[in-house]
Amino acid sequence: MLDIKFIVENKELIKDGLKKKGYTNINIDDLISLHSSITKLKTSSQALAEEKNKLSNSIKSASAEERPAIIAKSKALGEELKKEQDELAAEQEKFDDIMLRMPNMPSPESPIGPDDSANVVRRKVGEIPHFDFTPRDHIELMEINDWSEMERIAKVSGSRTYAIKNELSKLELAMHMLVLDKLRDNGFTVITVPSISKEKPLYGQGYLPFSRDEIYYMPADDIYLSGTAELILNSLRADEILQENELPILYAGFSPCFRREAGAAGKDTRGLVRVHQFMKTEQFVICKNDIAESEKWHQKLLAISEEVLQDLELPYQVLEVCTGDMGAPKYRQYDLEAWVPSQNCYRETHSCSNITEWQARRTNLRYRDNADGKVKYVHTLNNTGIATPRALVPFIENHQQADGRVRIPAKLRPYMGGVEFIGKGTK
Repeated sequence: MLDIKFIVENKELIKDGLKKKGYTNINIDDLISLHSSITKLKTSSQALAEEKNKLSNSIKSASAEERPAIIAKSKALGEELKKEQDELAAEQEKFDDIMLRMPNMPSPESPIGPDDSANVVRRKVGEIPHFDFTPRDHIELMEINDWSEMERIAKVSGSRTYAIKNELSKLELAMHMLVLDKLRDNGFTVITVPSISKEKPLYGQGYLPFSRDEIYYMPADDIYLSGTAELILNSLRADEILQENELPILYAGFSPCFRREAGAAGKDTRGLVRVHQFMKTEQFVICKNDIAESEKWHQKLLAISEEVLQDLELPYQVLEVCTGDMGAPKYRQYDLEAWVPSQNCYRETHSCSNITEWQARRTNLRYRDNADGKVKYVHTLNNTGIATPRALVPFIENHQQADGRVRIPAKLRPYMGGVEFIGKGTK
């Protein structure tokens, strides 16, 4: 959420930001006019309420002859006040709805463009493998090594679900342990969080009102399934006023996650790339309201995820996401994409975002500045630590051997019992 005072004082800047992000359905002039109307109605309602209270208080001291007129005037003022309060409530509801749909303004450093075609590759790291045999895709590798029950689980749980087993299930957990240890060593508090949420945190995080069709809802319990630990961590300290010396707060959140993938019809229907339930370790940062500070943490989060991909010995590229592709909450965003041999392209494994104060205004999370004692909204940032089973796809395809086994990189071996290869291959 943006500050309405900032919107009023920077109308043209906001219009430009909305255009860059593709939010053409928000009329800033109408929003400012609505805000002005609400301000006037609040002033008028307060004046009417004060006048009515004065009349009510004067009834006791009034003479018998004066009282009927005073009571009649008080009643008329009451009716006028109710009419204005009803109008104010209706206008406030319109205003709140628009403000909840107002995206964050993009960084002046972000590439400008309408969609992912305008994203910019900032760097490529690692060598794309060149096999001296015909490589297999991850589905075939799972089949020959007895690592999955994809057909059987579809009968039980439906499409876009997965069941992996034996060494591959151990590999999935090993990846998370490697990342959690790395984040702990970087000062993060490791925390496991629920996968269910009330509705209010979804507005705080920014899922609502933008992405309702992507969220699982359980009406009998009035509860939602979470698509990321960020959702929970973003509201964990809601409505608190922190002290500046408590910042930054660093969380490494681990949780099962759920997404409907409603907009993914026909995309990646086979295998492990796009499933309804997955496991995710999330990096989440709460820091001071200073763009230099939050941009420093943005680069730090990005560096950690690059280090993860380097530990996994995966070739990858860093994308800077353009204004039209980054989503409502984002100020600036990078995506990391690992090479997937079977698809001959890079696919997203991490998404790294600076949200500035946009989420904090929605959750009312603030801190008291040491320098001037003022209460300010914090900045929040998030980045994937690792998400599985998606990360397993580039991993087993890039590290596959001619016989179908998969090599384990040195940094991951301690989490896999020290083995260099997994799988039985084609004996």
